[in-house]
Amino acid sequence: MAAPTSTVDLSAALITAPVPIGHWLAILPVAHCITLGAVLLMLRAYPRLQAWLAIPGLAALALIDAALLAKVAAEGPLTMVMGRWLPPFGIAFTVDLFGALMAFTAALAALAGGIYALADIGESGRRYGFFPLLVLLMAGVTGAFLTGDVFNLYVWFEVLLISSFGLIILGSERQQIDGALKYAVLNLIATTLFLIGVGILYAAFGTLNMADIAAKAAELRGTAPLVTLASLFLLAFGMKAAAFPVNFWLPAAYHTPRIVVSALFAGLLTKVGIYALIRVMVMLLPMERQELSLVIALSAAATIVVGALGALAENDIRRLFGYVVISGIGNMLAGVALGGLAGISGAVFYALHSMVLMTALYLAAGEIARRGGGFSLSALGGLYRQSGGFTALSLVLFLAACGLPPFSGFWPKVILVKASLDLGAWWLAASILVGGFLTTIAFGRLFLLAYWRPAAIALTPSGPRWRTGLPLAALTALVVGFGILPEQLLALSQSAAAGLADPQAYLHSVFPEGGAP
Repeated sequence: MAAPTSTVDLSAALITAPVPIGHWLAILPVAHCITLGAVLLMLRAYPRLQAWLAIPGLAALALIDAALLAKVAAEGPLTMVMGRWLPPFGIAFTVDLFGALMAFTAALAALAGGIYALADIGESGRRYGFFPLLVLLMAGVTGAFLTGDVFNLYVWFEVLLISSFGLIILGSERQQIDGALKYAVLNLIATTLFLIGVGILYAAFGTLNMADIAAKAAELRGTAPLVTLASLFLLAFGMKAAAFPVNFWLPAAYHTPRIVVSALFAGLLTKVGIYALIRVMVMLLPMERQELSLVIALSAAATIVVGALGALAENDIRRLFGYVVISGIGNMLAGVALGGLAGISGAVFYALHSMVLMTALYLAAGEIARRGGGFSLSALGGLYRQSGGFTALSLVLFLAACGLPPFSGFWPKVILVKASLDLGAWWLAASILVGGFLTTIAFGRLFLLAYWRPAAIALTPSGPRWRTGLPLAALTALVVGFGILPEQLLALSQSAAAGLADPQAYLHSVFPEGGAP
């Protein structure tokens, strides 16, 4: 199939007007991460200095993302084009509310993980490059959330995958190598499928600019194999997000690295897959999403239930939490399947909630192991007697993961269940409720065995450390805050969903003169 030709004169495609200063915010988070990562790599002989530079750097990233979010919320999408070439010829960073929300939440999770790592990652792990790899991981994650070009979405996936490979084998233990192999093989297959999809997309549209694709999709729908293309993207991003039936790699890999690495993976990496799926299926190929909605809904229901059943069967807390990650991915997929403002806003809300919650849950698992001596439910006990405060904090996180009020996990589930019933998809609503019920049983079992049951051996009380307690308390506060006062996050999620369903503001940001060429 010949690529469509553009009517734009290349000689007139260069930007001559100065770029507004505010638009530099669109690339500043990625530039900051790459620069900081390079500086940390140059300081590899000074691992302690690396740590104390990385934490302020991650805090600065959160502030930059907060400023970007505030600007996008106030003024609409921002576009910054590389090389001063007008879209669709130049590589664009286009930031809408959805991308800005995801980038800011990811920065908060990374900052919490970085602080926790001060206690969790020893001298050897720092020498192997934990902090440079963490910052470069954030470059990939942030770049994926902010890019306006499909090929560059693939590039940022590669950046975060390379960094994550380094993090997962940190320590070079046999179990880590085994987990890294499973993680690498499945993710490389997904990346290959994604790249094949990018090639077909370019052959059909003659462009990889997201705004240009969204503008041209309607006129090419009768001639290009868009349903096949959407199916390919669904499979690729479904593998990266660990959706059923390609979810088996996650519980086999996420329990192997250091606990702070597992926390960052659970909070961030699967959400990049969900983000890409929402971006492509909702904004670029909405009609194809509608045609595949039943397939997506069936996968969502199976992902929810399989994840919850897996959590019930596990004895290792880290693997249990891995299945909870999978079940949560099913809830987000349900929102994609439902479509509409309610379904997409529910998926966005749930993704933001899950990024914070899953990071906090894995950090709590690290505290459980420190206080109880391991991750096995068979051997744990007596944590309530050791620390009532930590028990209360853990209970909040467990209830939020189950979707119970008054915590942040309750509201997106309400939205998704209502949207399912409004469309007559009672079985999808039932799967969300059944998944929540099974997850509640799994966490109830965990709480009774690890906290309430008397310890088999006498435990030495282990007091809190600020490096582990501060990030865990801060993330838990967010879970409670967004549960008790959900209005602001709900409004932002709805606005983000509206921008995806009707991307005219996104298109105008990229093509301010009135449309794609």
